[in-house]
Amino acid sequence: MATVALIVTAALWAVGFLLGRRLVRCARSVPPPGEPAVSIVIPARNEEHNLPKLLRSLAAQSVQPREIIVVNDASTDRTAEIARRSGAVVLDSRPLPEGWRGKTWACHQGAEAATGSRLLFLDADTWLEPLGLARLLELHEGGALSLGPFHVVRRAYEELSLFFNFNMAFGTMPDGLFGPMLLVDRESYQRAGGHAAVKGRTLENFFLARQFRAAGIPTRSATGRNIFSFRMYPNSLRELIEGWTKGFASGASQTPRGVLLLIVAWMIGLMLAPIGWLATGDWLWWGPLYLLCAAQVGWLSPQIGSFRRMTALLYPVPLVFFFAVFARSAMRSGKQVTWKGREIRAD
Repeated sequence: MATVALIVTAALWAVGFLLGRRLVRCARSVPPPGEPAVSIVIPARNEEHNLPKLLRSLAAQSVQPREIIVVNDASTDRTAEIARRSGAVVLDSRPLPEGWRGKTWACHQGAEAATGSRLLFLDADTWLEPLGLARLLELHEGGALSLGPFHVVRRAYEELSLFFNFNMAFGTMPDGLFGPMLLVDRESYQRAGGHAAVKGRTLENFFLARQFRAAGIPTRSATGRNIFSFRMYPNSLRELIEGWTKGFASGASQTPRGVLLLIVAWMIGLMLAPIGWLATGDWLWWGPLYLLCAAQVGWLSPQIGSFRRMTALLYPVPLVFFFAVFARSAMRSGKQVTWKGREIRAD
């Protein structure tokens, strides 16, 4: 029986290598001719702490966008003031209509006001690395392009986001769309219905990808390492828990079924290794298998974020945290949750 358990665990561990092949790295393409007629749209609600880093990163780019539009979504802090000081166009959001979410409404208004032939939507808590915009424009070959932001980790509790990042990356690439960034030509955006087509969705990126594909528009995604970065929920552990609870379980349900089964199988294998070791006390067999799991996590994690090696070695901690918050998200799906001062219905 113990031998069978070891074989099953090893087989599930091997699934991680199949998932690792889904982590598409950005490949250089041909630079676009002429000036980049790209408008950057940033939906922002109470982002005075995050916005300066993004705006500084945009000002330092080797190529400059046609315009930067910050849609001020009823902020009660200095968001609008900071944006104006940076030279961005500040668009004060009109009142939120019935049936819309704050982000989709802000993006919709920003797209209406933009004048560029390409639209780059960026969350306010992200930033572009040096030469990031040039690389993005090189990579964009029409349709919709989205990069998974490289997760910059600073505080110890942020390490707990590891398996959420894995799930987002595995479930999105190579042809889904990530929520924090979207680069699309205006014609494709309008043909797919834009953010108006997904106005009531919290995780609008999943449904936008469907809209694009239904309209015959290609979608493509890759890892954003050295191009596009973010720091998720940097203020507190409570913010991190609430952020992931907001709609993660529903988002996971949008993952292609085959990929979702692979992710579940892999995580079960990762969990069986320490359980088998603790249950049997047989360190001679289970110990090396546990270390193989930790090594695999350590091999995969630098592709998605700056997670510490110790986090890989102690991976059961963020994995158990993932299971707990995922269960919390599933229980609250369809219910009212609070996010950025608004009561919203979790998808």
